[in-house]
Amino acid sequence: MIIGSVTVLIIVLFLIDQWIKYAVVAHIALGAVHQVIPGVLSLTYLRNNGAAWSMLEGQQWFFYIVSIIALAVLIYFLIRYRTDWRYELGLALMIAGTLGNFVDRIRQGFVVDMFQLDFISFPIFNFADSCLTVGVIVLMIAILLEDRRDRTGSSHE
Repeated sequence: MIIGSVTVLIIVLFLIDQWIKYAVVAHIALGAVHQVIPGVLSLTYLRNNGAAWSMLEGQQWFFYIVSIIALAVLIYFLIRYRTDWRYELGLALMIAGTLGNFVDRIRQGFVVDMFQLDFISFPIFNFADSCLTVGVIVLMIAILLEDRRDRTGSSHE
């Protein structure tokens, strides 16, 4: 990927996140649950002023600082590793997710969460959280593949 396409990807993912959050707030009452796939997925509008499992609830100043530092570090690594599409993809996902939740915190003082997995006890999350999670997984795979390639001396990817 070239840096321009990465920027477009970040913007598109950020806009998808914000659109989903807007739609949930506009169409679902706070705390209401709407089944999407019975027994699998529901939409539940929650205001999260903490992290996953409501950790550090109400500590917005902490999340502002962490988000700014995370964005700076992620952008640095995106520039540094812009020649490897796997790193670019993982970092773009993480930047988009961090931005999505950071903008929520600045604009509203909380993050809008909505996806509820009905088949497992798991915190309700949003699209930005999914971007962050998938980005971390992509980066882990890229690092493991690079490590394997370095150990075997192979250039196969």
